[in-house]
Amino acid sequence: MSTPVTLNNRYQIIEPLGTGGMAQVYRARDLMLERFVAIKVLRADYSSDPDFQIRFRQEAKAAANLSHPNIVTVHDFGFDQGQLFIVMEHVPGTNLKTMIENLGKFSLEDASPLMVQACAGLGYAHRAGLVHCDVKPHNMLVTPDRRLKVTDFGIARAIASIHPEEQHDVVWGSPLYFAPEQAAGQAPSPASDVYSLGVVMYELLTGRPPFVAKTAETLSRLHREMLPQPPSQLNPAITPELEQIIMKVLAKEPAARYRTADQLGRVLMTFGQAQKSAAVRLTQPPPVTETPAPTVAARPQASRPRPRPEPVDDPLTNLDWISVGLGLMALAAVGGLFPWWFYVIGTLFSSR
Repeated sequence: MSTPVTLNNRYQIIEPLGTGGMAQVYRARDLMLERFVAIKVLRADYSSDPDFQIRFRQEAKAAANLSHPNIVTVHDFGFDQGQLFIVMEHVPGTNLKTMIENLGKFSLEDASPLMVQACAGLGYAHRAGLVHCDVKPHNMLVTPDRRLKVTDFGIARAIASIHPEEQHDVVWGSPLYFAPEQAAGQAPSPASDVYSLGVVMYELLTGRPPFVAKTAETLSRLHREMLPQPPSQLNPAITPELEQIIMKVLAKEPAARYRTADQLGRVLMTFGQAQKSAAVRLTQPPPVTETPAPTVAARPQASRPRPRPEPVDDPLTNLDWISVGLGLMALAAVGGLFPWWFYVIGTLFSSR
């Protein structure tokens, strides 16, 4: 498709945007609705393979049922000129992998909003009953205003169709980013997408994936057996709290991770709010302490005579002790005359 063509007499191919594992993506114009779209066309060498055709149709059906601000919208699906194609919304910007290659590691302030948006889109897919199975920065489109949209549900699995005991010899996904259970050919789950989100977050903050190897077999073994290098050793700006989140997401056992992308998103939002609050406290000036006004010494007041205490109404203190004394003296004197009167009376009776 080097020269412009029109698919289904409606979509005019303008220019190539990129090449994926089994399809090529073009920028096109919808002649009916007069808008730009992105068209993913199944590559010619895969068009005759029934398995790839089934997965291509599956991607269109899976994504067409998803309507979320952080998921690329699918508009149409068709077949023309011997080729299958999917018509999607055109997202201006670039994919997250290209941004990492051009910019290197991201700051915590720039990485956190992007990861929260990725969690929102994948969390919606999980609630709708889908596991993406191929989460990687290549499948995350970022607009110039930093709006992130998840795309490429080509190998998505319906949760209802996944059997926990299933085992596959052929492993679908990207070895740099798939979960240990996917690497082992086991059944994927929403926690598998969470692990892949952890790999993307690790790469976003350190500039490199947690595991790097030359072969897919070696990468598979590393995901299943090796612990990643603590990301703070590659980026000292990563706090212990954030490192704990990343290492939990990269746990080997699905049960040890967050169960869905929604849960991881809530954790990252809480962490981001705590970081903002701490930054605000550090940037605020210290409170101004008001200097107390000088106190004026009170003038000494002239001493006033203390009021005399009111007399206590006590019967003993109110007696007239002089009168009492005279009365006692008179009583004693009278008492002393009694013997004399007895003597006089006795003399008179004896003389008779």
